[in-house]
Amino acid sequence: MLEQEPLSRYTTWRLGGPARYLVLPADAEDVVRALEMARDRGLPWLVLGLGSNLLVKDSGFPGVVIRPGKGMDRFEMKGATAIVGAGLPTPILARRTAELGFVGVERFIGIPGTVGGGIYMNAGCHGAEFAEVVTEVTVMDERGKAKQLGRRQISFKYRSSNLGPVVLLEAKLGLGEESPAKLKELQGRLFRWRKAGTPFDQPCAGSTFKNPVGPKSAGMLIDEVGLKGYVLGGIQVSPMHANYFVNLGTGTASDALKLIDHVRKTVLKKTGVELELEVKVIG
Repeated sequence: MLEQEPLSRYTTWRLGGPARYLVLPADAEDVVRALEMARDRGLPWLVLGLGSNLLVKDSGFPGVVIRPGKGMDRFEMKGATAIVGAGLPTPILARRTAELGFVGVERFIGIPGTVGGGIYMNAGCHGAEFAEVVTEVTVMDERGKAKQLGRRQISFKYRSSNLGPVVLLEAKLGLGEESPAKLKELQGRLFRWRKAGTPFDQPCAGSTFKNPVGPKSAGMLIDEVGLKGYVLGGIQVSPMHANYFVNLGTGTASDALKLIDHVRKTVLKKTGVELELEVKVIG
């Protein structure tokens, strides 16, 4: 367990103040102990995956941050069912299943988070999302009790689920079969697209806003109002893709929040569309 640990080290935006406590559980027992500690001390808690899709305020988080990683990154195939730990990075899941000739999560090669975070927020890319493959999840509630939930008990929406205050431990994903060569070729194409079209190797959080209903994506709307490349403090609306905001190295969470606000207001004023945040603000 680490105290007053800077969360900027654990988020893809490289932003955010310290966590009062950071716990790196290796198994379910460690998660139970972390939740117990939060309960005993009356502290809030949250689960952090690879820290994408997250904006931690400069003041940090005053409670217990639980970050599942090594030990909670199981990957196993039983027939066409993948049994996956919440701490497994999603791109690794996409690659391993494709190599073994299983189809269903191959498009997730571009999701920069863990499987746990991906299921919790129903992450997706290239027209596929977790809701399509999840058959069961194992979660732990605030009291440290683990339980299985079948797909019917979970309601997924665009970039959200109804899982509530739980720690995701493991999931079962139902996949199909396909030739590894075909899947590899598709992944190569998607990866090249991502490389050419998004600043994926720069410090950013992924998509800042959810895509609104309608013909235009959030990125198109931001571009249309002339804010592509716009800089506020140390954060820039990416010149490559306007829905990605990049930390130029000196950015703070407060810069990011101001930029989000400015972009939102400008888009609303000029297009009448109200953009909804996809990034979760913590602290």
